[in-house]
Amino acid sequence: MIITHELKKFYSVFEKSGFKAYLVGGAVRDLFLKKPASDWDVATNATPQDVIKMFKFVVPTGIEHGTVTVHFMGQEIEVTTFRTEAGYSDGRHPDSVNYAATIEEDLSRRDFTMNAIAVNLADGSIVDPFDGRKDIKAKLIRTVGSANERFMEDGLRPIRAIRFACKLGFSIEKQTYSELFKEDIHKKISSISMERFRDEFIKILSANKPSEGFKLMEETGILKLFIPELLEGRGCVQSDYRAFHKFDVLDHLYYACDGAPAQKLEVRLAALFHDIGKPAAKQIKKQTVLDGSKKNGSSKEIETITFYNHEKIGAEITEEILTRLKFPNVTIKNVCHLIKEHMFNYESSWSSAAVRRFLVRVKPEYLEDLFDLRLADMYGMYNEPVDIRYSQSVALLLELKERIKAEQQLHSALTLKDLAVNGKDLISEGIPSGKMLGIILNELLECVLEDPEMNKKETLLKTAKAIHARLS
Repeated sequence: MIITHELKKFYSVFEKSGFKAYLVGGAVRDLFLKKPASDWDVATNATPQDVIKMFKFVVPTGIEHGTVTVHFMGQEIEVTTFRTEAGYSDGRHPDSVNYAATIEEDLSRRDFTMNAIAVNLADGSIVDPFDGRKDIKAKLIRTVGSANERFMEDGLRPIRAIRFACKLGFSIEKQTYSELFKEDIHKKISSISMERFRDEFIKILSANKPSEGFKLMEETGILKLFIPELLEGRGCVQSDYRAFHKFDVLDHLYYACDGAPAQKLEVRLAALFHDIGKPAAKQIKKQTVLDGSKKNGSSKEIETITFYNHEKIGAEITEEILTRLKFPNVTIKNVCHLIKEHMFNYESSWSSAAVRRFLVRVKPEYLEDLFDLRLADMYGMYNEPVDIRYSQSVALLLELKERIKAEQQLHSALTLKDLAVNGKDLISEGIPSGKMLGIILNELLECVLEDPEMNKKETLLKTAKAIHARLS
């Protein structure tokens, strides 16, 4: 394998001190997949103390496990001493770490064969004791040695197997996959921290088709361990005689997630959870109607399915899930706001005041994400992109965007700060401070939203006095 100039220079430091160094891990796998390698991991027979002496800028990121991070030629290179491990009592860290003599011993402790390949930085020769290249070519994820042993060492590995399958488009080898269903493996998976699961969950969300990862987690029972609320959507039928939906709630959520922009985590989260409140909100109304297909005037019974307020219920459920998964508060707030507002039903008949009220409720900073969520929702109805040339829904969405743009260019008053008066102005006119002052200011904003021409100081002060008199 061809060694880059930077890695050659990096290796020369080891060579001068009489040590070996190998490129290992995901970078090697990505090179065989003809993908750019983003992270460089190096294994060496030098100890962390040796590495610290050899390089000027070294951070002891995991020195107790034999790992340091070297800053070299603009790169952050993680360097780990050849090692073997024994026992994983906490389901994550080895109980003991022993330095190994050879790269082959080091590779034997790794999770999957595709990640157990090394490239000798001295000459580019490849060390592949577990036929990882063969599995990469066959697009197979297979554990190094016993699948049960590898998964029992670290409860995150089964989720990593699913993540790799989803992101790389690989299959999980039969014996490896069968272990994912076992009770002892599930117990080990349950022992990992929510933060570790969340980080893998985010990586699955960034895949081209995250639905494939979620389906694997559902099938193996792993989804139930972390997000059981999603499973309420399995078998929850949405389609009635109006034929709005092709899938049940859960498949719709999976496919909506696929349809959201991969680079927008918050939109993908909102897409995955936007209808999670539907099973709790579902109601079926039966009614008898005339059967127009028959001439004898006979009737038939039809069912109408409704999900009133599912967006509000869904936002509450999502807040619980994301809090449990230790997402940042700002992410939780933004995702829940998108879910709460995703059911807007714009029509061309909306007045300009209605557009301004929509803008106030949704908030300008959420508009692009909300429109992306709406498009993802449309994608999820049939698991295919919407043809924007013939979609009335997309045409209305574009029309709303243009009307919002026009309102923003007019600099319409959309918040209390935009009003031509403030609390001090009202107090100077004899309106006392307190709760009523806030009520009056909000009523003034409503007046200005209805008629922007009212946003003049003299007009608003006169209106404020009239409101105060009425409330008093």
